[in-house]
Amino acid sequence: MPRPIRPGHSGAVTTQDPAAEGRRRAEALLAALSDGEDDAVDALLGGLTEVRDLVYVGAGLTAIARAEGRALPTAQRAQASTRQLRLGQLRDANRDDPAGLRTWLRRGGEEILFIRSLQAAVDRLA
Repeated sequence: MPRPIRPGHSGAVTTQDPAAEGRRRAEALLAALSDGEDDAVDALLGGLTEVRDLVYVGAGLTAIARAEGRALPTAQRAQASTRQLRLGQLRDANRDDPAGLRTWLRRGGEEILFIRSLQAAVDRLA
């Protein structure tokens, strides 16, 4: 018996590991954001039309943000955790809306760049 296609999914079968592809796309998004390549960011995000693909990229960004946030001093780490909660609320509010999820991904990438700038400032002071 064929499996029903859920809303937001094409039903297409892929051979790639979706989590690995999400991490790769998350890294590409971060590279484009850090280089100020807005056209590349828009192209990458615009090419993601399936909710599932958007969520996997978000999972990759979240893993990066949490890992890098743990290296921050206590106060900045707490603030980063609060910002991650707000990003989670944005994700949840746009659960079935690809355009809203693209906004979530962009903001998630920008958050990682902010965490990196905080860490660079801490490193300069040390």
